[in-house]
Amino acid sequence: MRVGEIGVRVVCTIAMCAAAICSAGCAATRSASPETKAAANLATRVLGGRAGEFRFVLIPAENGPDVFECEASRGVATIRGSSGVAMASGLNWYLKYACNAHVSWCGSQLDLPRPLPDAPKTRISTPYRYRYFFNYCTFSYTMAFWDWSQWEKHIDWMALNGINAPLAVTGQEAIWQNLYRAMGMKEQDVARFFVGPAYLPFGWMGCIDGWAGPLPQSWIDSHVDLQKKILARQRELGMTPVLQGFTGHISPAIKALRPEIKLRQLPSWCGFAGTYMVDPSDPAFVQIGKAFVGEQARLFGTDRLYASDTFIEMSPPSNDPAFLDKMGKSIYQGMASADPQAIWLMQGWVFVNNPNFWKPPQAKAILQSVGNRKLVLLDLFCDSQPAWKLTESFHGQPWVWCVLHSFGGVSGTYGNLATVAEDPPAALRDPKRGDLCGIGMMMEAFGHNPIYYDLMAEMTWRRESPDLDKWVADYARRRYGAAPPQAQEAWEILQRTVYSGGLVDSLICSRPALTHTAPKPPYDPLKIVDAWRLLLECADQLAASDGFRYDLTDVGRQVLANLSGPLYGRMLDAARRKDRAQLAAASQRFLELIRDMDQLVGTRREFLLGRWIADAKRWAGNDRERALYEWNARNQITLWGDRDSSLHDYARKQWSGLLSDFYLARWEMFLKRLGASLESGTPFDAALFEKDVRQLEDHWTHRRDEFPAEPQGDSIAVGRKMLEKYRPLIREIYAARP
Repeated sequence: MRVGEIGVRVVCTIAMCAAAICSAGCAATRSASPETKAAANLATRVLGGRAGEFRFVLIPAENGPDVFECEASRGVATIRGSSGVAMASGLNWYLKYACNAHVSWCGSQLDLPRPLPDAPKTRISTPYRYRYFFNYCTFSYTMAFWDWSQWEKHIDWMALNGINAPLAVTGQEAIWQNLYRAMGMKEQDVARFFVGPAYLPFGWMGCIDGWAGPLPQSWIDSHVDLQKKILARQRELGMTPVLQGFTGHISPAIKALRPEIKLRQLPSWCGFAGTYMVDPSDPAFVQIGKAFVGEQARLFGTDRLYASDTFIEMSPPSNDPAFLDKMGKSIYQGMASADPQAIWLMQGWVFVNNPNFWKPPQAKAILQSVGNRKLVLLDLFCDSQPAWKLTESFHGQPWVWCVLHSFGGVSGTYGNLATVAEDPPAALRDPKRGDLCGIGMMMEAFGHNPIYYDLMAEMTWRRESPDLDKWVADYARRRYGAAPPQAQEAWEILQRTVYSGGLVDSLICSRPALTHTAPKPPYDPLKIVDAWRLLLECADQLAASDGFRYDLTDVGRQVLANLSGPLYGRMLDAARRKDRAQLAAASQRFLELIRDMDQLVGTRREFLLGRWIADAKRWAGNDRERALYEWNARNQITLWGDRDSSLHDYARKQWSGLLSDFYLARWEMFLKRLGASLESGTPFDAALFEKDVRQLEDHWTHRRDEFPAEPQGDSIAVGRKMLEKYRPLIREIYAARP
């Protein structure tokens, strides 16, 4: 069942529901509906042999949005739902609240009781038509090099967590290639339009052309196949994939073929050359939009939802409301001329990111350029800067309450759980909410902080805020299978420290300089040390829990990362006092911290540079492609451009291999030169260092040396060693606080 223009289309009857009922102990039968078969197949992928203890039944939706029911008796659980996604969500609810189980990116816990526990009938409906997932950037910072095995697991996770409207834009280079070739464009001009595999979303959004390419034909062809698998599975489960709409972004080579087309060059984005768009007043805008959507439908089908964001982080070429009205109309007509039932999804980020341009007349012009319910706004930063409050609830257009949370996939243990628990229900109650029709997650990257996303996904099915203290305590028990008192106390601390605010970054991942300001945690840093200690105290009891081992490593990583600021301050103070001995001692300790962090995170697959690079290289068919893909992978997480890029370190990661090789080399160069300047009595040459470190960084991106793609060492043993080693330094640093 897929999201329709107004609600959720019911595709079942009572007779179909009856036919879908399986015999006890059987997940599906030949008489089951496609929806129940999809849910049963998901259960098999997630639960293996235990899936036979679940049966799935299709039921009608509740006045539009999805609903599920779950109950169990005599060792058989019955899950009813109005779609494949609803049944998967009911399965997840039963696993969490009856079986004390947990499905996660970072360590699942599926040791189900035997037999399955009895559970009374629970019926839950969602107030949201759309449950959205993915930011364009996610396709770079997390999924740039994913294969089908990774996608398959994540699609199951989305279904279990109620997602029914995922952005699905993989493989669109083939659409453009086919269109440009049909227009007669030269192959070299087509190739110059595409960016490299680590940067594809920034080409899709019209930010850049050509950077990090050329994109091999094998990549284009293989990702058409991958997209077909992604869409087939999402549709099978009842999701409505959000496909790409035409934004106006075009290759300037179009002028050689159609000189009459009026183009406008957009301003530079982050130092890259400004890209081009078709002027919305030119009939070619709608013509090309129609051709794009039509070719996409030929390759991938359609589900009526199209994403189009013309000015993500760039100002339009005119602030004339008439121009912006025409812009909106042309974007929509480009979709609707090929698909009369099209619904346009647009990010509300522009109104937050560029408020000096998008003043009330400009915002109103584009928002009211399209009829109601033909445009849906994704308010992606509601957890911090809600755009609906700046735009009179998007001037009546339907909108989706979203969290952004992660920028660039920067490492950190953080997220405001109270905001996630309280703000969506508050928005539902707000009389000024307008047409709030959905909830979503639009993080730039994911794969970390699983508690944050577990709670956010659960808010899909809640109209009221949960008791957060109880919810976190229950989460710990589900995640580990058991929660001894030390683990409970640790999570109480984490809830009130790292999970009550934003990211606390580490200077280790910053390009070295004498001008940094050390980040100050918005919580008592000794508290998170206590949480780490408490987790280690119950490590023997919870050693079999993969989720526990991830959390233990991640909390320890954050403790060590927090030390980088005070240690940097000591180095800076020694340099200012020209104390060579103290600078040498502080420098040695800082560099040792980097090496130790590398060893700690190297025990977990989630923190491996080698895994990222290996994922990139496996798409290659020859050594030239391997070199290109590895350079893309290395460049994105470091320079993010050429050696003079303003985006350097935007997608920084506290990964094993990156810490001990890239970041360590930068700091060693910096501290060696700083020490030499004190020894010679000459000022530190910051300009020369900046020039040389950029050369070092650029050289590193072109290297081909190997890094471990599998974890090294035991998380618990290494964690114990690190806490014991750093306990005196922790006491020394934090005892001296004012």
